[in-house]
Amino acid sequence: MTFEEQLKQLETIVERLERGDLPLEESLALFEQGVGFSESCKRELDAAEGKVQVLLQRGRERVAEDLDLT
Repeated sequence: MTFEEQLKQLETIVERLERGDLPLEESLALFEQGVGFSESCKRELDAAEGKVQVLLQRGRERVAEDLDLT
């Protein structure tokens, strides 16, 4: 599943759980699925953040090189 698909599934699970009309066993199963989607999304977001940090660092290094007047 893509990040967006997982996020949509997580939103659907939260909506269903918030209604409060599910039997306990079904609520627990949905909660467990939601935790899995949440962890997966967090891993993807962390990876994306790491890539952004690398790109920003590369940009700073290039700017510093461009400004070197020696």
